[in-house]
Amino acid sequence: MSTTIMTSTVLITGCDTGIGNATAHYFQQQGWSVSATMLNPESETTLAALPRVICPKLDVTDKASIALAVAETLKRFGRIDAVVNNAGYGLIGAFETLSDEQIRRQFDTNVHGLMDVCRAVLPYFRAQNSGTLINVSSMVGRIPLPFYSIYNASKFAVEGFSEGLIYELEPFNIRVKLIEPGSVKTAFFQGSSDRENSTGECAYAEFSQAQLAVMDEIGANGTSKEATAEVIFKSAIDQSSRIRYSVGLDAKVLMAARRVLPDAVFMQLIKAGLSPSLFTNARRRLYQLQK
Repeated sequence: MSTTIMTSTVLITGCDTGIGNATAHYFQQQGWSVSATMLNPESETTLAALPRVICPKLDVTDKASIALAVAETLKRFGRIDAVVNNAGYGLIGAFETLSDEQIRRQFDTNVHGLMDVCRAVLPYFRAQNSGTLINVSSMVGRIPLPFYSIYNASKFAVEGFSEGLIYELEPFNIRVKLIEPGSVKTAFFQGSSDRENSTGECAYAEFSQAQLAVMDEIGANGTSKEATAEVIFKSAIDQSSRIRYSVGLDAKVLMAARRVLPDAVFMQLIKAGLSPSLFTNARRRLYQLQK
């Protein structure tokens, strides 16, 4: 008498590059079926060639494409056990330099897009009385950084939304997990973030240039995307009530400091850590420990 073993299935958004791409590979290597959704599947060859992997087109700002990607995943694999909301957009710069259009795009992608993916899959999770929503937030969802004010705000929204969902979804045996990476070596720190000054306000130019140069150097020495993917996978198979998973030494150290230090002291710590004159070789050594 033969026994059929059902393979778990994950749907991941934003798999074109970076964390999403690495996460799709990692889940596939662990034996899962993977719906590696992306904006431009026609340019993807590596993931698409792997067994148990499909690459549907999905734009989180387009509800129709979300519905089609979910339907294609269910048609191919018959179920969805976990969803990784990874797709995101990084808007960086002083608030006064950012246009209304840029700010709307930030929230349409990082918040409303994530919510729309959740809305599309929750009926299936409720029907099968199981499922895991894994929302990729950020360290800055709890520890704001200068010149990331709008990006900070979008990740704070993801944190609040996710934690509130836990109460709503627990009766349906649906878990919600938050991934909070610190600096990760991806294209985010190498040009993929939006840093355009759309208003022409120059008052912050010298300050922001110095601060962002430090942040880019930190990013270049950050956690690998593969290590981040491993944490995401661990959250998917974790049956406990744990909510948050920090990724990287910087995130873990700063989260711990935030819990115990008064606001004024903690903010001085952040300012000191981002000061070009204080960003010493010793501090670089700290980030090297993450490799």
